[in-house]
Amino acid sequence: MKAAIISLGSVSSQWTAEAMKKYFTQVDLISLKEIEVKLGKEGGIYYQGKILDYYDCIFLKGSFRYAHLLRSIAALLEGKVPYMPIKENAYTIVHNKLLTHLVLQQHNIPMPKTYVSPSIIEAKSLLTRINYPIVMKFPEGTQGKGVMFADSQSSASSLLDALEALRQPFIIQEYVDTEGADIRALVVGEKVVAAMKRQAQKGENRANIHAGGKGESTQLSLETQKIALKTAKALGTEVCGIDILETALGPLVIEANISPGLQGLQSISTLNLADQIAQYFFRRTEECLHKDKKIVAEEVMKDINLDFAADQEIISALAFRGERILLPEFVTKATRFNDKGEYIIKVKKGKLEVREL
Repeated sequence: MKAAIISLGSVSSQWTAEAMKKYFTQVDLISLKEIEVKLGKEGGIYYQGKILDYYDCIFLKGSFRYAHLLRSIAALLEGKVPYMPIKENAYTIVHNKLLTHLVLQQHNIPMPKTYVSPSIIEAKSLLTRINYPIVMKFPEGTQGKGVMFADSQSSASSLLDALEALRQPFIIQEYVDTEGADIRALVVGEKVVAAMKRQAQKGENRANIHAGGKGESTQLSLETQKIALKTAKALGTEVCGIDILETALGPLVIEANISPGLQGLQSISTLNLADQIAQYFFRRTEECLHKDKKIVAEEVMKDINLDFAADQEIISALAFRGERILLPEFVTKATRFNDKGEYIIKVKKGKLEVREL
């Protein structure tokens, strides 16, 4: 099976690509900056000027600045690549904090109170009705950048004046006091494979590692794990970093990241996180390939109306599990082989014969 990671070439991408080589026959690390999307008559995905090769699995990731390109690539690859862990619309949703919170709202996922105002005038009116301190965020941004704190109406009003001058959109969110700590949970499929408690440095409210926060391993409650898994599923991604505040009233989701860095989490984890991701990708790719082949085989059977009493010869691909050959389902139906019988198997290069004893 062939796999590719299309990314900006981060350390996490390199680790994951190296781990995937243990499971896939070929793994290519492709630069997102060398990808071109063409629409129209000759539409398609091009890499270094040539049409992108076929892959059984593609892990597509990048920063918020490439959100629309990522979604475009995913949209054109849909239906052509058997397995991709992130859905097309996730790239523009998760890379935008406002859209992320809207999805959380739709799926009844707990989060801090969040406000959106149509104008600076309305926002300043809102400042008279809410409790302080508050958090003000740009919808787009990562690693804690674009996050501002205001401990009073006057300081919040000053921030709004600056935002108006910059013509920047923003959201306002209640500040939940957790003494500068939050949780980063790494979701891979249906498991939280690692979790880290991040503590902001003194004088800093942001717990992000890139903002100077320190991380330590933590054991999540069952409720927090369920919230992390529910969030990833709602956002349409099978690999995701979920940022959570643990409060007296329960866990609150504050952000998600579909291009999570592994370095911080790996430093406190006993598991090889890149390998966890690689194994999961391999298993899901196998499942998708077998599902596709089963559908094709069923369609073939319908089309030819196979008479099992007569000898038949059909051209079909073979599925492999490791080094074992999995024969198509129609072979079992046609031969009526079962696990109670005994069979003579004759093999030589390019030929296989199985007959009942």
